[in-house]
Amino acid sequence: MAAAQFLVQRGDADPDRLIIRGGSASGFTTLAALAFRDVFKAGTTYFGIGNLEAFQVETHKFESRYSDRLVGPWPESRALYRVRSPIFSADHISAPVLVLQGLDDKIVPPSEAERIVDALWERKIPHAYIAYEGEDHGFRKSENIVGSFEAELSFYGQVFGFEPADPIEPIEVTFLERSPVAAASPDPA
Repeated sequence: MAAAQFLVQRGDADPDRLIIRGGSASGFTTLAALAFRDVFKAGTTYFGIGNLEAFQVETHKFESRYSDRLVGPWPESRALYRVRSPIFSADHISAPVLVLQGLDDKIVPPSEAERIVDALWERKIPHAYIAYEGEDHGFRKSENIVGSFEAELSFYGQVFGFEPADPIEPIEVTFLERSPVAAASPDPA
């Protein structure tokens, strides 16, 4: 967030078009930035963690102690896991969110994505959710890799009011009535 704000101060970035995106732990960072700060105007999370408590219980054995070093020992630090989990502050998310998830993900199970999507739906926050059959933690199929990038471009185009240069299949963004940029522009009539 500090880097993005630095670029805004330097005049290199538009504060009304700041985007954050990431996968897995960076997907967690994306959700946390949107839940705990008001810097970014849109975000995309690829198989991101929204509930550190549930992740601790639901992930596979290899990842199960990963958070002990990053957050604190489990279950002694349970309160800290809760405070740092974006899902418990989802009511603070106001920016549109694109959630991308592999349905065969054993590291960050689809339930993580579904909880975030449910919270966004409940608050009527603009969002889109795309679940990929046969994909695990990190997309492997070329059509899904390309499709996820095209989904991001479609999402950003709809949120920020621009038309992608190449023709791509638009995704449906729930609760997005019109772009914030278009809404802020003066009426040409």
